[in-house]
Amino acid sequence: MTPASTPNIGFAHTGTGSQLRTLADPALRPYRLVDLYLPDATTADFAALDGLLVADRSHPRLLMRHAAAIRAVAERGGTLVVFGENSAHEWLPDLQWQPRPTNFWWWRTGEDSGMRRRSLEHPIWDFLSERSVIWHHHGIFRPPDGAVPLVALQEDGAEAGVTTFLDESSTPGAILVTTMDRATTMGRDSCPAPRSCSTACCGGQTPGSRCAPPRCARGWSWWSRACPAACRRR
Repeated sequence: MTPASTPNIGFAHTGTGSQLRTLADPALRPYRLVDLYLPDATTADFAALDGLLVADRSHPRLLMRHAAAIRAVAERGGTLVVFGENSAHEWLPDLQWQPRPTNFWWWRTGEDSGMRRRSLEHPIWDFLSERSVIWHHHGIFRPPDGAVPLVALQEDGAEAGVTTFLDESSTPGAILVTTMDRATTMGRDSCPAPRSCSTACCGGQTPGSRCAPPRCARGWSWWSRACPAACRRR
C-alpha cells in the first residue's frame, strides 16, 4: 500500500448488539471499515487487509477458528488491534493473562485505578490521551519479549502487569492489545468511555465526547498501515 492509497481496515466481530452499534457509529465512517462477521468469514476475507480491529467479547471458538488469518495481518506488515475479553492469550503467541476484578466507577468514588501510562516517549501517545486508556480494564498481561508497555497496573506499590501494550517486534507489523472493551462499553452506553473513539487511532478525547477523524503524524506512524487517507490529507 502506498501513502496515496486508501487502506483496508477490517472490523472482526461476532454480531453482538454492542459490536454492531459500534460498527454503525457515524464517527467511524471515514475509516470505511470492512465488516467481517466471523461466523461467515473466510481466510480470503482477511487477505487484503492493511489493518484489523478485533472487537471485544467476540466468540472465543470463532477467534480460534480464524486465529491464523488474524495473525497474518501483522505477519505481512499490517496493524492488528485486539480489544479485551477475547482470550487473546490463547491465540496470540507468547502472551500470558491474569484476571483482575473490574472497577467501573473508580472515577466517581475517588479510588485510585492503579493504571499508569508507560513508554511516554513512544509516538503512539500523539494519538492517545491518558483518559482514553485508563477508564477500566479486564485483567492484566505479561506481554511478549520486546513489546512496549503502554499502560501498567500497580498493586501495593508494584507493577503487577500491563493492561495495554504494543508489539512491534514479533512480526513485521504492529500488534496493539488491550484488556479494555471499547465496543461493549460504547455500544451499551454503560459507562463514560470515549463513546465514538473506538479505534486506537482516535485518541485525545475526553470520556463521553464525540470525535472527528483523528489527525495523523506526517509520513508513516505506528498506525500508518491503517490510517485513513482523509486523515493524511488534514
